[in-house]
Amino acid sequence: MSDEHLERRLAAILAADVAGSCRLIGIDEEGALAQLKALRKTLFDPKITDHHGRIVKNTGDGALIEFASVVDAVRCADEIQRSMAEQNTDVPQDKRIEFRIGIHVGDIIIEDGDIFGDGVNIAVRLEGIAEPGGICISDDAHRQVRGKVETVCDDMGSQFLKNIAEPMRAWRVRLIGQAPSAIQSGSAVSQPRALPLPDKPSLAVLPFQNMSGDPEQEYFADGVVEDIITALSRFKSLFVIARNWT
Repeated sequence: MSDEHLERRLAAILAADVAGSCRLIGIDEEGALAQLKALRKTLFDPKITDHHGRIVKNTGDGALIEFASVVDAVRCADEIQRSMAEQNTDVPQDKRIEFRIGIHVGDIIIEDGDIFGDGVNIAVRLEGIAEPGGICISDDAHRQVRGKVETVCDDMGSQFLKNIAEPMRAWRVRLIGQAPSAIQSGSAVSQPRALPLPDKPSLAVLPFQNMSGDPEQEYFADGVVEDIITALSRFKSLFVIARNWT
């Protein structure tokens, strides 16, 4: 793309993905896809419309959404996650559909209706370190919403995000029923969290490298890692370290 043809603007970017989607599809392919389609129609898409968002593209089990206001983006994400938590109340843990959401505000490039740039990449990586059913926002986004939304944010400190050169400070949006983050608010840099020594074999699943050269396959590589961790966690004889522990 030539610079003279690039359209740029400042925007809030929301990246959403279904945690453990490969596992859900493996259990019941048609049922899981039907559930996802129904959720988009009855919950996800209407919430985005209510908060003036634009769905840039659906990514199979996720979506990329652009907002003119980061306040709208955070409020939309908060409502989606609260509604999903209510729907999952009586659903067994292994059959729950739970979204992870990441939000960043930054400069983006628009080309043929799609969006590109570091702003997009950061939102996607923040989604990757969010908890299932949780929301992770950048420090830039947090500065814009502080005092403007009725949510509490826990400081996650400085996070090293995949394929992002510099570490970035991130914040966890605390939903109803969630405990405060293990990292105390106000800490500029996250300190290594000491894990209790387990009395059973320990496993850590390292990130997979996308060898295809196609950025679209990053979602697939990350999803495989997530599904492996989820599957191994079911064995009570193993201690499995989550991928966002450092």
